[in-house]
Amino acid sequence: MQKMIKYTIFKTKWGYFGLAGTESTLCRTHLPGPEFTKIESRLLKNLPDAQFDKAYFRLLQQQITAYFEGSCVNFSPDIPVALDGFGVFSRKVLTACRKIEFDQRVTYAGLAKKAGRPSASRAVGNALAKNPLPLIIPCHRVLRTDGKMGGFSAPGGISFKKRMLTLEHKAIEA
Repeated sequence: MQKMIKYTIFKTKWGYFGLAGTESTLCRTHLPGPEFTKIESRLLKNLPDAQFDKAYFRLLQQQITAYFEGSCVNFSPDIPVALDGFGVFSRKVLTACRKIEFDQRVTYAGLAKKAGRPSASRAVGNALAKNPLPLIIPCHRVLRTDGKMGGFSAPGGISFKKRMLTLEHKAIEA
Protein backbone atom coordinates (compact mmCIF):
# COMPACT_ATOMS: atom_id res chain seq x y z
CA MET A 1 0.00 0.00 0.00
CA GLN A 2 1.44 3.35 -1.06
CA LYS A 3 1.45 6.17 1.47
CA MET A 4 -0.26 9.45 0.64
CA ILE A 5 2.17 12.23 -0.24
CA LYS A 6 1.44 15.68 1.16
CA TYR A 7 3.10 18.97 0.44
CA THR A 8 3.00 22.60 1.34
CA ILE A 9 4.51 25.76 -0.03
CA PHE A 10 4.74 28.77 2.22
CA LYS A 11 6.14 32.27 2.11
CA THR A 12 9.43 33.17 3.78
CA LYS A 13 11.35 36.42 3.72
CA TRP A 14 13.42 34.96 0.85
CA GLY A 15 10.49 33.63 -1.18
CA TYR A 16 8.36 30.50 -1.34
CA PHE A 17 9.69 27.36 0.36
CA GLY A 18 8.39 23.84 -0.28
CA LEU A 19 8.08 20.69 1.83
CA ALA A 20 6.83 17.28 0.69
CA GLY A 21 6.56 13.79 2.15
CA THR A 22 4.26 11.41 3.95
CA GLU A 23 2.20 12.26 7.02
CA SER A 24 5.17 11.60 9.30
CA THR A 25 8.28 11.71 7.10
CA LEU A 26 9.84 14.48 5.06
CA CYS A 27 11.14 13.36 1.68
CA ARG A 28 11.82 16.60 -0.15
CA THR A 29 12.37 20.31 0.39
CA HIS A 30 12.82 23.17 -2.01
CA LEU A 31 14.77 26.28 -1.08
CA PRO A 32 12.95 29.60 -1.47
CA GLY A 33 12.28 31.21 -4.78
CA PRO A 34 10.12 34.06 -6.03
CA GLU A 35 7.51 32.05 -7.95
CA PHE A 36 5.06 29.72 -6.21
CA THR A 37 4.32 27.75 -9.39
CA LYS A 38 8.01 27.07 -10.13
CA ILE A 39 8.62 25.88 -6.58
CA GLU A 40 5.53 23.68 -6.77
CA SER A 41 6.55 22.20 -10.13
CA ARG A 42 10.09 21.37 -8.98
CA LEU A 43 8.98 20.09 -5.56
CA LEU A 44 6.37 17.76 -7.05
CA LYS A 45 8.48 16.36 -9.88
CA ASN A 46 7.78 12.60 -9.88
CA LEU A 47 5.21 13.01 -7.07
CA PRO A 48 2.06 12.94 -9.24
CA ASP A 49 -0.67 12.47 -6.63
CA ALA A 50 0.62 14.74 -3.86
CA GLN A 51 -2.06 16.64 -1.98
CA PHE A 52 -1.62 20.20 -0.75
CA ASP A 53 -1.88 20.57 3.02
CA LYS A 54 -1.30 24.05 4.40
CA ALA A 55 -0.64 22.61 7.89
CA TYR A 56 1.90 19.99 6.75
CA PHE A 57 4.83 19.98 9.23
CA ARG A 58 3.53 23.27 10.71
CA LEU A 59 6.24 23.58 13.39
CA LEU A 60 8.95 23.03 10.79
CA GLN A 61 7.35 25.72 8.60
CA GLN A 62 7.62 28.14 11.52
CA GLN A 63 11.27 27.21 12.10
CA ILE A 64 12.13 27.65 8.41
CA THR A 65 10.38 31.02 8.33
CA ALA A 66 12.37 32.10 11.40
CA TYR A 67 15.61 30.87 9.79
CA PHE A 68 15.12 33.06 6.72
CA GLU A 69 14.31 36.01 9.00
CA GLY A 70 17.78 35.63 10.51
CA SER A 71 17.12 33.56 13.63
CA CYS A 72 19.52 30.86 14.82
CA VAL A 73 17.68 27.67 14.01
CA ASN A 74 19.21 24.21 14.22
CA PHE A 75 17.01 21.76 12.38
CA SER A 76 16.86 18.71 14.56
CA PRO A 77 18.38 15.47 13.33
CA ASP A 78 15.21 14.01 14.88
CA ILE A 79 13.05 15.31 12.02
CA PRO A 80 12.11 12.07 10.24
CA VAL A 81 13.44 12.05 6.69
CA ALA A 82 13.26 9.53 3.87
CA LEU A 83 16.49 8.78 2.03
CA ASP A 84 15.06 6.05 -0.18
CA GLY A 85 17.04 5.34 -3.30
CA PHE A 86 20.41 6.31 -1.81
CA GLY A 87 23.26 3.86 -1.39
CA VAL A 88 24.86 3.10 1.97
CA PHE A 89 27.68 5.63 1.59
CA SER A 90 25.41 8.44 0.37
CA ARG A 91 23.10 7.84 3.33
CA LYS A 92 26.09 8.06 5.68
CA VAL A 93 27.14 11.34 4.03
CA LEU A 94 23.67 12.87 4.28
CA THR A 95 23.25 11.66 7.86
CA ALA A 96 26.65 13.09 8.87
CA CYS A 97 25.80 16.35 7.11
CA ARG A 98 22.62 16.67 9.21
CA LYS A 99 24.84 16.99 12.28
CA ILE A 100 26.62 20.14 11.08
CA GLU A 101 25.48 22.86 13.47
CA PHE A 102 24.19 26.31 12.58
CA ASP A 103 27.01 28.61 11.30
CA GLN A 104 29.54 25.76 11.33
CA ARG A 105 31.56 24.68 8.29
CA VAL A 106 32.94 21.29 7.31
CA THR A 107 35.09 20.45 4.31
CA TYR A 108 34.17 17.77 1.79
CA ALA A 109 37.20 15.83 3.09
CA GLY A 110 36.05 16.26 6.69
CA LEU A 111 32.59 15.01 5.83
CA ALA A 112 34.12 12.05 3.95
CA LYS A 113 36.02 11.16 7.12
CA LYS A 114 32.86 11.41 9.24
CA ALA A 115 31.11 9.12 6.74
CA GLY A 116 33.88 6.54 7.12
CA ARG A 117 35.75 7.03 3.83
CA PRO A 118 38.43 9.71 4.32
CA SER A 119 39.59 9.69 0.69
CA ALA A 120 36.10 9.99 -0.82
CA SER A 121 35.76 13.80 -1.06
CA ARG A 122 34.51 13.65 -4.64
CA ALA A 123 31.91 11.01 -3.73
CA VAL A 124 30.75 13.26 -0.88
CA GLY A 125 30.23 16.08 -3.37
CA ASN A 126 28.23 13.76 -5.61
CA ALA A 127 26.03 12.65 -2.71
CA LEU A 128 25.41 16.24 -1.62
CA ALA A 129 24.53 17.26 -5.18
CA LYS A 130 21.58 14.84 -4.90
CA ASN A 131 20.47 16.07 -1.46
CA PRO A 132 16.65 15.98 -1.56
CA LEU A 133 16.33 18.00 1.66
CA PRO A 134 18.42 21.18 1.43
CA LEU A 135 18.41 23.24 4.64
CA ILE A 136 17.19 20.25 6.71
CA ILE A 137 20.33 18.45 5.51
CA PRO A 138 22.56 21.56 5.49
CA CYS A 139 24.81 20.83 2.53
CA HIS A 140 25.38 24.58 2.15
CA ARG A 141 27.74 24.31 5.15
CA VAL A 142 30.17 22.05 3.29
CA LEU A 143 33.17 23.79 1.70
CA ARG A 144 36.25 22.88 -0.24
CA THR A 145 39.45 22.23 1.69
CA ASP A 146 40.87 25.55 0.45
CA GLY A 147 37.90 27.39 2.00
CA LYS A 148 36.19 28.14 -1.33
CA MET A 149 32.50 27.47 -1.76
CA GLY A 150 32.66 24.38 -3.95
CA GLY A 151 29.42 23.49 -5.70
CA PHE A 152 25.78 24.03 -4.87
CA SER A 153 23.21 22.41 -7.11
CA ALA A 154 20.16 24.22 -5.73
CA PRO A 155 18.62 27.03 -7.78
CA GLY A 156 20.74 30.15 -7.32
CA GLY A 157 23.91 28.07 -7.11
CA ILE A 158 26.95 29.28 -5.21
CA SER A 159 25.57 32.80 -4.73
CA PHE A 160 22.60 31.33 -2.84
CA LYS A 161 24.97 29.19 -0.75
CA LYS A 162 27.03 32.29 0.16
CA ARG A 163 23.86 34.17 1.05
CA MET A 164 22.75 31.39 3.43
CA LEU A 165 26.17 31.23 5.10
CA THR A 166 26.18 35.02 5.50
CA LEU A 167 22.69 34.91 7.05
CA GLU A 168 23.85 32.34 9.59
CA HIS A 169 27.02 34.24 10.45
CA LYS A 170 25.08 37.48 10.99
CA ALA A 171 22.56 35.67 13.20
CA ILE A 172 25.38 34.36 15.41
CA GLU A 173 26.97 37.80 15.65
CA ALA A 174 23.66 39.48 16.60
